[in-house]
Amino acid sequence: MYEKVMNSLDDTENFALKLASLLEAQDTITLEGDLGAGKTTFTKALAKGLGVARTVNSPTFTIVKQYEGRLPFNHLDVYRLAESDEDLGWDELFYGDAVSVVEWAHLIEQDLPQERLGIEIYRIGENQRRFVVTPLGKRYEALCEELMK
Repeated sequence: MYEKVMNSLDDTENFALKLASLLEAQDTITLEGDLGAGKTTFTKALAKGLGVARTVNSPTFTIVKQYEGRLPFNHLDVYRLAESDEDLGWDELFYGDAVSVVEWAHLIEQDLPQERLGIEIYRIGENQRRFVVTPLGKRYEALCEELMK
């Protein structure tokens, strides 16, 4: 587990851009944090780092939005699935050629790839955030070593 404090929106964006430069097809990132913690802000910067030109916004009502960039990019917000056991074709999303970011990932824990990068975001001030990054699997352990340099 790794921790990093972001003191500004620029810090968050730079962290997301660095992570984006390290990502490969089939990488999955899960995001947890209270409403307003910065999950979507982080995701927008990550998409920018992947070369996504379209405006990225939360897919709260559609659950999944897909974008094209250096790698295809899936942005999932599964908040509305809290009471659902519906199969939405997770394998196609997680094991295709895209990078996937899942907000509120704990709600579909059983459907997530076992190996992934977990990020928890905690609000500690107006523009300050504490990121707790947990690599699950060797690929993500190596990614974190590079990310935290």
